Amino acid sequence: MFSKACEYGIKAAIFIATKSYEGELVSPKEISQEIDSPQAFTAKILQALVRHGVVNSIKGAYGGFQIDKNRIATVKLSQIVNAIDGDGIYNGCGLGLHKCDEEHPCPVHDKFKTIRTELREMLEHTSLEELALDIKSGVSFLKT
Repeated sequence: MFSKACEYGIKAAIFIATKSYEGELVSPKEISQEIDSPQAFTAKILQALVRHGVVNSIKGAYGGFQIDKNRIATVKLSQIVNAIDGDGIYNGCGLGLHKCDEEHPCPVHDKFKTIRTELREMLEHTSLEELALDIKSGVSFLKT
């Protein structure tokens, strides 16, 4: 459903949020190791997250990435998805057709429209805080 870059972006943001609660900055190397992503690819994803204001980049020898603790609760998954993949997930055809709409629907158009609506609601209502706290409490995990 999400691109590989978007999957990594979500994982990276969750990891950064968990470390930000502890007052720690994390390096691109630490992030790529934690989310099992190539370091150069992770760096590009992090650049997109910084550009869209999802995470902060601190320069210098003791720099790294973090999210202000008071902002973690307000960052929604939809912001991360938009930063990496744009809004195509809400508009694309379930079968990948170039033209698929109400007037010219694909065979799964109506069913996929319902799924897209539910996905949008989930992404817009799920905060980074919720997911980071699940990681911190051991309810969920970023890698197996």
